[in-house]
Amino acid sequence: MSGVLQEAGSRGARRRAANAAENAASIARGRGFLRARTDGIALAALALLLSACAGEHTGAVLTPAAVTVPAEAPRTTGRERSASDADHAKLVASFGGEYRAPGALRLLTEVTDRLVKASDRPDQTYVVTLLDSPVVNAFALPSGRLYATRGLVALASDTSEIAAVLAHEIAHVTLSHASARTELELRSQLVSRVVADVLNDPATGAQLQSQSRFAIARFSRDQELEADGAGVRTLAKAGYDAFGAARFLTALSRTVALKAGSGGPGEPDMLATHPATTERIALVTRAARRIGAPGLGSDDRARYLAAVDGIAYGDDPGEGVVRGRRFVHPSLGIAFDVPDGFTIENTRNAVLGTTNEGSRRLLFDQVEAGSGQDLDAVLKATWNDALEAGSVENRTIAGRPGATALSRGKDWTFRLAAIRVGDTVFRMIMAAKGATDPDPAFRRWTGSLTTLNPDEARGLKPLRIQVLPAASESAEEMSRRMAVSDRALDRFLVLNGLEKGAALKVGQGYKVVVE
Repeated sequence: MSGVLQEAGSRGARRRAANAAENAASIARGRGFLRARTDGIALAALALLLSACAGEHTGAVLTPAAVTVPAEAPRTTGRERSASDADHAKLVASFGGEYRAPGALRLLTEVTDRLVKASDRPDQTYVVTLLDSPVVNAFALPSGRLYATRGLVALASDTSEIAAVLAHEIAHVTLSHASARTELELRSQLVSRVVADVLNDPATGAQLQSQSRFAIARFSRDQELEADGAGVRTLAKAGYDAFGAARFLTALSRTVALKAGSGGPGEPDMLATHPATTERIALVTRAARRIGAPGLGSDDRARYLAAVDGIAYGDDPGEGVVRGRRFVHPSLGIAFDVPDGFTIENTRNAVLGTTNEGSRRLLFDQVEAGSGQDLDAVLKATWNDALEAGSVENRTIAGRPGATALSRGKDWTFRLAAIRVGDTVFRMIMAAKGATDPDPAFRRWTGSLTTLNPDEARGLKPLRIQVLPAASESAEEMSRRMAVSDRALDRFLVLNGLEKGAALKVGQGYKVVVE
């Protein structure tokens, strides 16, 4: 978590949250393979946490750094190349910078070159960039730049799986999806503007604009499915296992379910830019079966594991990590205990948490406070719903100045606190579904906030992937070596593309997470 969450008005929050999700889902029309299914978790959790009394969403909106990229750039002038390089630098910076892993980058580049030769545009040149982000994501720009996060590289189990992701992104470029979408958007904007302004019919113009949003969403989902099908064909033509796409999408779906706490990922709404993962898995599986039986192509598993051995896993410790049941943030100099039953996710702007059944949620963030501003005033200024009369209280929390309040919404009950640590004010919110007051757990959580011991901060080490040979057939035994805070067995299985009950092959390498 870094930065400050900007507050949104209750009536406009849903629209702005949708805009933020769209920005996160299509950086510069990059048609990301995964973004809408991953970044959306944080947005959805936050929206559910901050439900307002009238049912409107209120609270924080996560807004990524703005990046603008030309829609198409098959031939560029010196000035255009300079602008493209600047956009590339902004985009890379927004994903944590480049990640230095020469072996993994070399493999990605070689795989890309092999796929391009098998694609419909073998003359296209691509440059691959590995991003220092734990988010599972990949995307391509029409200019021929391909991006993959270290989180994605860590999740894939073999070369055919990572090749499936890259083939999907290459298909977006060869099918000119970015320019087609831009043209559709411009056309829909023009029609609605003409009707509203020239024909003086604002109501019809607004209706057409609303209809065009649904059309663009359907168009975008169709693009994803088209890229999936084309990607599988390219994958097989390049000599890789055509079923790699289905395996990776299955791993992605299981990862999303782990993040969500329980159950599978939800179906997309009508404006979602990506189809449901289950729909995509079914499509790529059918496409692979039309090509041949499983195992006909290469998966290069051993080579892939050698390339990813030692790659960083999870969050950068300097930006906040969970160790055991404790959240530690060296850059902010704070730590707190994760409440019992909660699984938390550290996003760029906030720490979000939920229980497995989804009946309780939490949020921890940093808020702006004026010089000398009372903390009860901070709570009132940063919370757009009504605070219960008489509930606002200035008091000492964990030995520091603080203020607490109670807010009751239509479906949720909220406990809020603002706590001053040095010159910084942090906000802690816990929500319980229904009329249940989460105060006891909330008091334990807020009371655990502490400044970070310098020795503890220095002792934090980043997690990394290590490939170890299995000493037995037991996946549970191997999972005990995972340095994760919860559900070690489930995470080990997902990380290695294994189903529950699967027997390991003695002596074969498997990925585990270690310090």
